[in-house]
Amino acid sequence: MPPLDLLGLGSPIMDLTAHVPESFLATLRGDKGGMVLVDADEMDGILARLPEPPALAPGGSAANVIRVAAGLGARAGFLGKLGSDSTASAYRDHSAGLGLDLSRFKNHPARANARCLALITPDAARTMRTDLGAALTLDPAEITAADFAGVRHAHIEGYLVFNQALADAALAGARASGATVSLDIASFEVVHAARDWMLAQLRAGGIHHVFANEDEIRALYPDAGDDYPTLARRLAAEAPGLVAIVKVGKDGAWIAHRDELHRIAPVPAARVLDTNGAGDSFAGGFLHAFLSGWSLPRCGQLGALLGAECVAHSGPAIPAARWPHIHATRDSLARA
Repeated sequence: MPPLDLLGLGSPIMDLTAHVPESFLATLRGDKGGMVLVDADEMDGILARLPEPPALAPGGSAANVIRVAAGLGARAGFLGKLGSDSTASAYRDHSAGLGLDLSRFKNHPARANARCLALITPDAARTMRTDLGAALTLDPAEITAADFAGVRHAHIEGYLVFNQALADAALAGARASGATVSLDIASFEVVHAARDWMLAQLRAGGIHHVFANEDEIRALYPDAGDDYPTLARRLAAEAPGLVAIVKVGKDGAWIAHRDELHRIAPVPAARVLDTNGAGDSFAGGFLHAFLSGWSLPRCGQLGALLGAECVAHSGPAIPAARWPHIHATRDSLARA
């Protein structure tokens, strides 16, 4: 398998994005702003009630991260399980078109590909419902040492934690490879389902970066209020050398590492259409900068730039026409 700067581990999900009125969320189970797993029948029922057909784009949290990093120039690939339907074929073709390494994809011969519906309300908030399809069948035994050969950094999406045996295998493989490792908490529902497991993994060491947004960090430390710089320091203190990145939306981010604390100023967005994928874009920019040897504040600045770019477009993907501008800004940051 080819060497990689960055390997994403998670579910290769086809994203479906739909703009809905606030009242539509009242017809669903679960809370606004979160992610709830559904089966194929429930997903089809929600899709049938949408006011208009959704837009489709390849997604998935870790996949969004590596696509941004690849857009910035990183050699990137993905470890996850595709289905056998036309959606899976479209996902693979799109990944190949972006220059991503496909050799670590697994395949299910008889299941449909995973889908995630992002419901965008008029306030630009996103509420997600996910049918994992073939991605749910990835077996821990399918993750091997060969998958991590030549990998500099492994980025693991928190949604894997819904299958803790799989998440254990992903973290064990990444740690054993000698790669640096990052974990994105991904959703407050992930914390509610596996808070003790997550804290134990952080305290065990071998995770170098952890990403959380304001909802996720409050769920991780429900006794601590919303003092985000203090929460970032508390998260960083879970293990020696851990870098804690706490994203606070339009207010930027906080980065804590040992005795360092950095506030990352927000980058003003030209417009805000939806926030779907913004945190992943931040992580992709941050990790590209980290792998390029940048300081933590500069890593955060590039992350903020990519997050602001993402919210200006519908869906998690940044349009190809915007990348020359992004590259120019990235180069200016590198020279500053």
